[in-house]
Amino acid sequence: MSENRPDPGGVGVVLAKRDRRRLVFEVLLVLGLSLGQSAVYSVVQLLDKMSRAPIAQGTSTLNVVRSNREFFDLTYQILDIFFALVPVFLVFYLLAEPGKSVFRRIGLDFRRPVRDGLGALGLLVVIGVPSLGLYAAGRALGITTEIIPSALNQYWWTVPVLVLSAIHNGLLEEVVMVGWLLDRLERIGFTPLVAVLASSLIRGSYHLYQGFGPFVGNFAMGLLFCWLYKKYGRVMPLVVAHSLVDIAAFTLGPALGFG
Repeated sequence: MSENRPDPGGVGVVLAKRDRRRLVFEVLLVLGLSLGQSAVYSVVQLLDKMSRAPIAQGTSTLNVVRSNREFFDLTYQILDIFFALVPVFLVFYLLAEPGKSVFRRIGLDFRRPVRDGLGALGLLVVIGVPSLGLYAAGRALGITTEIIPSALNQYWWTVPVLVLSAIHNGLLEEVVMVGWLLDRLERIGFTPLVAVLASSLIRGSYHLYQGFGPFVGNFAMGLLFCWLYKKYGRVMPLVVAHSLVDIAAFTLGPALGFG
């Protein structure tokens, strides 16, 4: 029977070989069901766009119409958001330990509303403003597609759905790529630096369908968010900041220079 051994300089334990294999399989499954799958599709979409025309002539639409009938379009939008969050629920289940709160473990709770709120607003400025500049530079250099934040028809529910879509993005990316993935990679045996680089690289990769500019920007965002999480152990400000950036982009896209 194999046993786990203490690891004072790591994540708490050095896992037995069998347990490491199980975690490798877990990482592949969760990523294959969520953002890892998105990264693979993103690479293929980028190659498809590049084979048709220069990247600058391509477009990337983030929120698309699913039906020309209002009720069914709303239904599809809600279903898309709900089922896209299933990997988040799966991660909560995988991280859960008896007698311990998984939300407190990754800092996704309301224990520090003021500090988390101020941190999120600070991040909104730090990542929001440079994103606009990076998008403009990418378009000028011809390495970024035209990004259309929303192509939804204008109904009473359009803005609420865009807000829900933005919150979904924040939860999915920060819980999976930061709160869960860093823990799993380090338990498997990767150094914290390698884990951060791997998480950030995957984050950049599933934005490649938008071009190389968004890849660079999201890779840098991943580095920053991972560093903040390692330093403070709180995923909540990351989720809020990410959601706010996307809410602004989705609802104010043309005014912010997108599309």
